[in-house]
Amino acid sequence: MRSNRIVMTIIGLMLTLALAACSGGTGGNSGGSGNNAGSADNGANAGGNGAGNGGNAGANNGTGASDDANAAGGDNAGADDSGSQATPDMDFDMGGRTIKVVSWWDMTIPEDNPDNIARKKNLEALEKKHNFKMQFIAIDYGEYQQKVTASLLAGEPIGDIVRLGKSYTIPALVKQDLLWPIDEYTKNSKVFNQKVTNEFMQYNGRGYGFSEGQGNLITGIFYNRTLMNQLGIKPLEDYVKADNWNWDTFVQVAKEANKDTNNDGKLDTWGLASAGFMDAALVSDEAALTNGNKESLDDPKTVEVLNFLSRLATEKVARPTEGGDWTEPGQFFRQGNTLMYAGAIYEIGGLKTDMKDYDIGFVPFPKGPSASAYHSVEPLFQALTIPKKVEHPEQLMYIWEKINDIDSIYDYPDQASLESNFENEDDIQNARTAGDGMLVLDHNTFPKLPYNDILGDITKGNSVSTVVAKYKAPVQAAIDEVYKK
Repeated sequence: MRSNRIVMTIIGLMLTLALAACSGGTGGNSGGSGNNAGSADNGANAGGNGAGNGGNAGANNGTGASDDANAAGGDNAGADDSGSQATPDMDFDMGGRTIKVVSWWDMTIPEDNPDNIARKKNLEALEKKHNFKMQFIAIDYGEYQQKVTASLLAGEPIGDIVRLGKSYTIPALVKQDLLWPIDEYTKNSKVFNQKVTNEFMQYNGRGYGFSEGQGNLITGIFYNRTLMNQLGIKPLEDYVKADNWNWDTFVQVAKEANKDTNNDGKLDTWGLASAGFMDAALVSDEAALTNGNKESLDDPKTVEVLNFLSRLATEKVARPTEGGDWTEPGQFFRQGNTLMYAGAIYEIGGLKTDMKDYDIGFVPFPKGPSASAYHSVEPLFQALTIPKKVEHPEQLMYIWEKINDIDSIYDYPDQASLESNFENEDDIQNARTAGDGMLVLDHNTFPKLPYNDILGDITKGNSVSTVVAKYKAPVQAAIDEVYKK
């Protein structure tokens, strides 16, 4: 595998040089962070309430390093081409129109690898053939939602192709007929991530969002392999390979790492940086707080999750807080004395930089008792959309498809990033497994849903039955506020 990786890298460099030469030296337009930029927004979303220990995502502005889960940035392989339905060539003239693509990061296509060079060449050829120019517009994340939604409500959309967060799009914007359904244009599975349109961005049987990236957001458990070996703890990978990485073994490992190594009567190593990861726990048991327009607090799977979180709190499994903010769990892990930390894959670069003396491993979040597979979590999903006021959505979708319809040099989504960040093949496979099982949670659709209150009551030791009874009505009220408008 290592030799294949080296060969692939050499081939990639050779292709880059060859394609750059064929492109006529237009590399001066590489522009910003392009398709590789978006990971921070998705990573932040993963951390917002759960996977990143209550917001360990860091930036929300899309400027972070690593991969974008929904803009593959060159790692756009791995889709099953056997059922692909590429759109036949179309002939139309757009009359010099400027197509504005709006996101909270600059989506200009860079020329940083052979895949992106091919995309850039496709765009240039399409611009010439169909008489248009494509402009990529970045709006600061802090003001993005307000600006974009205001433009849609005013009937003057800020762009032709606009990235929107699911939480404020479905059902709110879709119910007002502000977006085109685009599922009839996304049949080409070589280009379009079918889950995005047909599952994650669906409403009343139609798909309203699309993405050319085949990769998903990867969240799971980072662990300090060096500390694990020092403490004589069974390798976490052994549990994964035995299909025995579950809540019980997770708690067992965490407790084994809670040690007083210098016999001064105080713990000086810990097993878990924080237990504030309700989102990750929910998807690990294939549960959710909401189901469409109904609350699901008393669903058996959700009750299992709440009991698990209660166990972590009452048995004091995680390292106690020292009064820090949302970055505290990550800082605990960086100290080198804490074995496990729940986070998003985009964080690996920073962890490696700050922990040069430690070997960092990765495993999926452990399975819950009702789960059929390992999962990563995305509670603030986002995708590209086309406003209803924009004419000829079929032409825009055709252009987006043809830009991204390339023969990738990569074997699977996010390959370049994963192989540059992990030396251990098990870590790479675990990350791929977690990403393949990504699930989207929708509770952030409801602004008044008392998420933090629910988690707070559970971690304070209140019984699960009491918490469920207390919050069923408020959660349903929060849902009704959105769905019954």
